[in-house]
Amino acid sequence: MTDLKSRALAYHEFPTPGKISVESSKPCATQADLSLAYTPGVAEPVRAIAEDPANAYRYTNKGNLVAVITDGTAILGLGNLGPLASKPVMEGKGILFKRFAGIDVFDIEVAAPSVESFIETVVNIAPTFGGINLEDIAAPHCFEIEAALKARLDIPVFHDDQHGTAVVMCAGLLNALEVQDKRLDEIRLVCLGAGAAGLACMRLLIAMGGNKANMTLVDSKGVIHSGRSDLNTHKQEFARTTEQRTLAEAMMDADVFIGVSGPNLVTQAMVKSMAARPILFAMANPDPEINPAEVHAARDDALMATGRSDYPNQVNNVLGFPYIFRGTFEARARAITQPMMIAAAKALAALAREPVPAEVLVAYNLDSLAFGRDYIIPKPFDPRLIERIPNAVAAAARAST
Repeated sequence: MTDLKSRALAYHEFPTPGKISVESSKPCATQADLSLAYTPGVAEPVRAIAEDPANAYRYTNKGNLVAVITDGTAILGLGNLGPLASKPVMEGKGILFKRFAGIDVFDIEVAAPSVESFIETVVNIAPTFGGINLEDIAAPHCFEIEAALKARLDIPVFHDDQHGTAVVMCAGLLNALEVQDKRLDEIRLVCLGAGAAGLACMRLLIAMGGNKANMTLVDSKGVIHSGRSDLNTHKQEFARTTEQRTLAEAMMDADVFIGVSGPNLVTQAMVKSMAARPILFAMANPDPEINPAEVHAARDDALMATGRSDYPNQVNNVLGFPYIFRGTFEARARAITQPMMIAAAKALAALAREPVPAEVLVAYNLDSLAFGRDYIIPKPFDPRLIERIPNAVAAAARAST
């Protein structure tokens, strides 16, 4: 880890501090160029946009520009470290948008004294952008912020920690269920973590055919049940009438475990207590709720996924948000809807069932890769992603207009 720390710090410092920069998309080498880029030529697109705001998509980069915005209250697995400390993560998000979908990003870290002031800040800067990607905002405020921005803005607003995670998790789970010969509408599922990601994952699964009655959510205080008086409205939505109180009790005979919580919270005894052919998505980063070696030592019939790239079946949001925004922009959609997210999840799942291109094998130094227990979701460097996922999202957007 010391070596990783030094390499990571050097990567961010040299040869230029930070990870992103602004580059001109037009020539500016002559006096003639300058007269077009700025005064007097720039007055013409200004007048055109004043006459018709839609012209902003024609004459500026608005239609390919996303604001990655945070308040720094839930930075990765590090917690509330403030907006300035979140900047490396937001810059990293910018790299991923550009690398995988050709989308430009401004990262914006907001020091807001209240939820209301954060919302007002985003509303006030929104004319600059074609879309808003909310990032690393703690629950339950993230729900309020997203809902308010969706209601007030005419551009897509997407909280990736919620919906990006949900899309990619659902894609992987659809395939895991096929491999393990289980049905989405029949499985008993336990979700450890009832914040932004956990609740969004459950809601999208239900929209895709999951049975809410068979879902047990567990937070830091135990099972979310109807007898608890400490639940916010979002958790109350999933409160069950049950005698179960602990994670260990909930895991008994469960078909699926979804973890969006913290490291080392699941034991081998819990894994052994699960139903036949169990599925475990331990997605806490950087350290999962239980590591794959422990799972496979406990059960030889288990299918395992994590959020890490050094294990098979990485549930990585980069498989979702760049392509979802790309498809949204192509359709000029004003919102990212549930049908669009379902389309993205199904397209991702379908892609993993196809033969893997040679360039993917080369990128990951693999001799072979085929759909099965160790490959249920596409690899991030699969070149087919930019074709399949945006097309599916755009088609879903157009179908709803």
